[in-house]
Amino acid sequence: MSLTASQKKTLKSVGHILDPVVQIGDRGLTEGVLGELERALNDHELVKIRIAGAERDERAKLIQRLIERSGAELVQSIGKTALLYRHNPEADPRLSNIARYTE
Repeated sequence: MSLTASQKKTLKSVGHILDPVVQIGDRGLTEGVLGELERALNDHELVKIRIAGAERDERAKLIQRLIERSGAELVQSIGKTALLYRHNPEADPRLSNIARYTE
């Protein structure tokens, strides 16, 4: 599934107010990071990720690996921050950033 320009615009506006819930440090993409990303995507659907200590090319590769491993879609990437989205039809409306901020 590919996001339309309109959907991306809406997701970016929600993502603007979010704090990063997953942070990737010097150890890179560990199983712990992937597990936390999986939990966050299931609960929140739209998550902001902070990537510390990596150069631009390395960050781009990390983001691509995150997308491949999680099945999420990249909404936006600015500097050391990425915004990922994965729809969850069974998401709890109290936890979902989509349900809380778009309706």
